[in-house]
Amino acid sequence: MSSLPSQSNDEIFSKVSVGISSCLLGERVRFDGGHKNNAYIVKTLGEFFEFKQFCPEVAIGLGIPRETIRLVLRGDETRCVGTKNPELDVTEKLLDIGEAQSHWLAELSGYIFKKDSPSCGMERVKVYRGEMPERKGVGLYASVVKKNFPHLPVEEEGRLGDAHLRENFVKRVYIYDRWRLLENSNAKAKGYVEFHAQHKLIYMSHSQSKTRELGQLVAKISDATVESFKKDYIALVTNILAKPATRKNHVNVLQHIQGYLKRELDKDDKKELNETIEQYRLGLLPLIVPITILKHHFRKCPSEYIENSYYMQPHPSELMLRNVL
Repeated sequence: MSSLPSQSNDEIFSKVSVGISSCLLGERVRFDGGHKNNAYIVKTLGEFFEFKQFCPEVAIGLGIPRETIRLVLRGDETRCVGTKNPELDVTEKLLDIGEAQSHWLAELSGYIFKKDSPSCGMERVKVYRGEMPERKGVGLYASVVKKNFPHLPVEEEGRLGDAHLRENFVKRVYIYDRWRLLENSNAKAKGYVEFHAQHKLIYMSHSQSKTRELGQLVAKISDATVESFKKDYIALVTNILAKPATRKNHVNVLQHIQGYLKRELDKDDKKELNETIEQYRLGLLPLIVPITILKHHFRKCPSEYIENSYYMQPHPSELMLRNVL
């Protein structure tokens, strides 16, 4: 797990623990003895994530190769059964194996699931009533993980192909990792106030109204109320970060950050920065360009608040996640 130091533009990020479906790492655990090795996950994210792999179907004793399973509706109940032999019902086994993993799941800062899987699919898994499927199910193992760890950042490998979802997931993983570190440190109220200050600009890029709500929550914290505060705070943060930040909100945050330089920049620098932010607003430049210019100015004119904020660098720059936003 990464440490929680003062933020800097050149921070070195430690590896974080992330759960993953084994087949995505190239393990031959699929029903047909194959795998679904994902090169981006293995070669790129693998440089920064310490993966904890797990295959629930193998864990419950299904062989390799094996009969495929699927979700079916029986009355109002979703069951997981064999596609050829409907008497093969592994519903309880998959639910139980999920419950049995809580000891190591609690140490994770994120999870990447295999899409469409009746055990691991995060969403839109086929559920059959007769032979007519609807994409409205959740894999049974994944459903237990999501239920027991509702604030754990989760994603599917297919959705990681979307630049905005990919950046948002990685950002959430690092935020949650720092949150877990803070919780495990038995921090007092001051620590949570500092955490909020470090992440406030990120929250603003997702929702300014909900960030104000968070601010009201933080304003009331005391050492005596830390435990109740933590539950309310992380629940609201999870809600705020559920969807990727918008271009409009990023522009508002960039202009807000620009305000910390209003006395330091000369006329030409201000004009260049204004034009760059406007070009980003119009979709002519990626987010990394105005951020890079802002970093340049803050290196010459430091601001403690901006220096400690994670907005400018929420994840390793080597991932280049903001180069296409």
